[in-house]
Amino acid sequence: MVEIWGAMPPTSEIVEQEPRGFSIDSRTIRPGELFFAIKGRMRDGHAFVQEALVKGACAAVVSEPLADVPPRRLIRVRDTLWALQELARVVRARWGRPVIGITGSSGKTMTKELVARLLEAGGYRVIKTIGNYNNAYGLPLSLLGLIAEGASPEQFHYAVLEMGMSAPGEIAHLSTIARPRIGIVTTVSAVHLEFFPSVEAIAEAKAELVEALPEDGLAVLNADDPLVARMRGRRAIAVRTFGVEHEADVRARDIRALGLEGMRFTLQTPSGEAVVRTPLLGRHQVMNILAAVAVAEVCGVSLPIIAETLAAVTPYARRGEIVRFPQGFAVIDDSYNSNPRSLLEMVRTLREVEEARRRLVVAGEMLELGERAGMFHRECGQEIARLGIDVLIGVRGLARELIEGARAAGMEMAFFLETPEEAGHWLSAHVRTGDVILVKGSRAVGMERTIEVLQQVFNRAV
Repeated sequence: MVEIWGAMPPTSEIVEQEPRGFSIDSRTIRPGELFFAIKGRMRDGHAFVQEALVKGACAAVVSEPLADVPPRRLIRVRDTLWALQELARVVRARWGRPVIGITGSSGKTMTKELVARLLEAGGYRVIKTIGNYNNAYGLPLSLLGLIAEGASPEQFHYAVLEMGMSAPGEIAHLSTIARPRIGIVTTVSAVHLEFFPSVEAIAEAKAELVEALPEDGLAVLNADDPLVARMRGRRAIAVRTFGVEHEADVRARDIRALGLEGMRFTLQTPSGEAVVRTPLLGRHQVMNILAAVAVAEVCGVSLPIIAETLAAVTPYARRGEIVRFPQGFAVIDDSYNSNPRSLLEMVRTLREVEEARRRLVVAGEMLELGERAGMFHRECGQEIARLGIDVLIGVRGLARELIEGARAAGMEMAFFLETPEEAGHWLSAHVRTGDVILVKGSRAVGMERTIEVLQQVFNRAV
């Protein structure tokens, strides 16, 4: 077993074997990986140890004896989640190189991808968050990539990690594992209000990342978001700002939408200026780019390399992907997640697509908005109507309030449907050549199924 297990409590006898990787999911575990039997809210991983071992796991980390499993295949600890986090904590500490932590109400994943791409273009080897593994389980699993698949920590120069939260103290706890040296805060908005009394309370929780940085660390902050910009006064550490509307160290001007082809703008940094053209859609993506550039420049990536790399980036899955159909219409797939701020940002992006003959928005219910959820939906519906969108379809639950808000603002072509599939079939019957359709919604609503229905009915363009 890897020497790092010295950080854990004594275990039962086990044949020494270097794990190929680490997993908490028996459904996707691969031969040679070490399985952690995590006790979650819905399921207890101990019930799946046998399955993991049958699929080839080298061993399982457990907190209780299992009668039907040979002791030599088990590593007994007090708490399996603690063991997973402690292993990651020690691996990170022994590695010792910079971790870049990213938090915010939106933009975390795309900013993470952009930071990683720019650093790699600058010649660095980077480990990054796996998918959206940004919580108490996912962050340590991402860090353990330093020693997975035969990797050696010395091969990597940087780690780029998302840090999510749904309660106060979570980012502070994740920071004890990741020990970030650079911290990016993208935005603060009405997300997770089911768990927080106010947006200001969300800002306090996000600021835990700034609080966790070392004295020689760097905070990278959004100058256009007042709640984020205010964080620069929390610590006497270096700060680099990014923005469009306010003075900032890294800034974009002359922003021009290029329809479904992306954006063009002039990038201003402490080292100079460059004209950037990117396939990414929307001013919110410009902000994500600026945050990534602020870090890349500090890490020594040159402005020409930055501009060249940004010209080749593509949207992350279901975060602004363009799906073109041979019948002459297109879908902007932003179905991964939604909140009032990100919904309206994407609707404004759609509004700037000049080649669209009609602009349609299919918006799923937005979740975790707390007691004011209905109000947020109604206000978004009113704003969508004011923006002149041709058709609005609300899907599931509180999206009915979205439609009521739009109709109250004078929008006639606004409809409520119960399921994403119904929305897909409605579109299939009513879509026209030249239409551009935005599909947006909280993850649990499954708005990607609307697009899947369209793909079943029409042949997707290659």
